[in-house]
Amino acid sequence: MSSLPIFPGSVDALGQPSTLGVMGGGQLGRMFVHAAQRLGYFTAVLDPDPTSPAGRVSHHHIATGYSDAQGLKQLAALCAAVTTEFENVPADALAALATSRPVAPGAAAVAIAQNRIEEKSHFTASAGVAGVTCAPYAVIETPAQLDAVPPDLLPGILKTARMGYDGKGQVRVGNMAELAVAWADLRGVPCVLEKRLPLKAECSVIIARGWDGAITGFAPQYNVHVDGILALTAAYEGNMPPALAQRARAATESIASHIGYVGVLCVEFFVIDDGSDDGALVVNEMAPRPHNSGHYTLDACDVSQFDLQVHAMAGLSLPQPRQHSPAIMLNLLGDVWFDAAGQTRAPDWQAVLALPGTHLHLYGKLEARAGRKMGHLTITGANIAGVTAVARQAAHILALPGLDALG
Repeated sequence: MSSLPIFPGSVDALGQPSTLGVMGGGQLGRMFVHAAQRLGYFTAVLDPDPTSPAGRVSHHHIATGYSDAQGLKQLAALCAAVTTEFENVPADALAALATSRPVAPGAAAVAIAQNRIEEKSHFTASAGVAGVTCAPYAVIETPAQLDAVPPDLLPGILKTARMGYDGKGQVRVGNMAELAVAWADLRGVPCVLEKRLPLKAECSVIIARGWDGAITGFAPQYNVHVDGILALTAAYEGNMPPALAQRARAATESIASHIGYVGVLCVEFFVIDDGSDDGALVVNEMAPRPHNSGHYTLDACDVSQFDLQVHAMAGLSLPQPRQHSPAIMLNLLGDVWFDAAGQTRAPDWQAVLALPGTHLHLYGKLEARAGRKMGHLTITGANIAGVTAVARQAAHILALPGLDALG
């Protein structure tokens, strides 16, 4: 279903401001809601958690499961268009909504991101036009496929085809015996085995694509992960070689255009040491939504990734964002709320906020847990050296990892 523009300030048949809906009530939904409300839209969130961060700040919160027929019917009745804030919303639910309302991204694109096997196939078909490849891999769905794994794929990483994120559902294996044990430990679910490659760096690209095929977006971000979870993002000119950045952006646009994607899309890449100065790009995975690595855009750009999400789903023109400040984003996990002995503590926000150029975003989650994303801290400034120095100070105060990777 194509989308006519749903303009800010427009009203429905009852004279109410147009309502934009989001499936999912986490922090990404919360930031989408804030962006939509700034433009004067009403918002509706469908999420089963009555205390979800997005649900608590939205005009409407439908507290049902994502596949609940009555909840979906209510969301469709309220909303002029619907988006999603995470990729594990059932694709069938998005397809049901799309029979009566514009949904961006669509069910087909979300279904690809939900299954690593389909995702790899899509990347092979679309990203290669930009000279970017997948890591060598094998699909393992049966014992016969396990036995037929080529030896040159080892050592590798075994990843579940579904429900793997932030390092979950992944096991490093060195030989066939370890691979067999790992697959059994994962209960024999469909998996992908990826060859382990010499990693130089990680990066991501965030774009938005409209109903008319227009594309805009941000320069690639340099990312550092710790234990499979994003620790920091460095977003400034020179964070990666220009030729590599251009190829990553071109591959991302190709991946989006190949399936007629509408909405905000993040594609993550590995930079592999192939003996060249810049390295080679390998596409890792895509997220059909705004992304943790794009949170810096709230403070360092005149248009954020969430603004683009609103524009894309509502059929509005897509502005070209301008980054006005170099930025480093530090991810704040629940670990920050615990000391070395495992006792809860209040983070020293007073000291952090006394640092120049700090922008603290807490997501309104009621319980801190190790590994849970509780917020982020973005540091902006006039130059890269100053931003990096303040980021190091903040990381020291909060005992955050990852800054050593910036050199």
